[in-house]
Amino acid sequence: MLQQEVHRLRLERDSYKDKLSKLSISSEHFIVTENDAASQIKCKRKFFSFYFGLPSFAVFIWILNLIAPLISERRVISKENQLLLTLMKLRHGLAHVDLGFRFGVSSACVSNVINEVIPVLAKRLQFLISWPSAEVLQKNMPQKFKKRFKKCVVIIDCTEFFIDRPFNLRARAQTWSNYKHHNTLKALIGITPYGSISFISKMWGGRISDKEISGKSGFYSNINPGNQVMADRGFLIGDDLARLGATLVMPPFLKGRKQLPGLDVERARQLSALRIHVERAIERIKIFRILKNTLPLTLVPLSSDILIACCALSNLRPKLIK
Repeated sequence: MLQQEVHRLRLERDSYKDKLSKLSISSEHFIVTENDAASQIKCKRKFFSFYFGLPSFAVFIWILNLIAPLISERRVISKENQLLLTLMKLRHGLAHVDLGFRFGVSSACVSNVINEVIPVLAKRLQFLISWPSAEVLQKNMPQKFKKRFKKCVVIIDCTEFFIDRPFNLRARAQTWSNYKHHNTLKALIGITPYGSISFISKMWGGRISDKEISGKSGFYSNINPGNQVMADRGFLIGDDLARLGATLVMPPFLKGRKQLPGLDVERARQLSALRIHVERAIERIKIFRILKNTLPLTLVPLSSDILIACCALSNLRPKLIK
């Protein structure tokens, strides 16, 4: 009777182990093997993109090889799963308790992994966000830009990210955004005419103006004489660019007129059709829901690294503009 009871308990244990392995997430679940049917391969790639925001498992392995020497060995979770956990945090902004359940570790372990891996990820992938040379820009210039804006080197816009209300009164004032009516962090984003992210500032309090962030972020160090910078009406940086020998391209103002002349209306329409690509690039960044959700105060110190990592991962996706 005792032997039968031991046997029953062993079977029960194995059954629970099997169920637990199916519930938890591991890199092994997404490896494409020779025995996989075409439908299985497609399904694995689809779910990998959905959960982690990467185009393929091969890209994951490439990133893992870049960061593995710089992250800690942990007894309870492998380096592969540390990266998967961090990518899932970026992609879906899940709570630490949820991630701990999915990967079979404690919430404290999740917090330690995220605090370590995100800065490493940002440091190792930052080279993917680079200001291209004039030759590269001209070689990849879309046809729509060649007609009237062939000297355009960047399209810029600012974007804001919601954060929890700070306890410190000074921090609360610095992060208050009159535009969003919420406490936010703000960053300047620049894209090339062909859609890749070529410049990002660090995170600033939402109170900062577009002009101020342009000057303090180091953006002007990339501008050369003869360049064109495309922006929305909110960027009052024409004088600053003129001192560098560059030109600000933006939609015309009414300036007291009831309506714009026909030529100005056509120009505004053309600019809007081209400038919208920076908004599309920002929306692409925000598929990483950690930036779309309200950022908890515990992650605010990592906010600039989070933005760098998300922008770099966005640049690994297919071209935004053909």
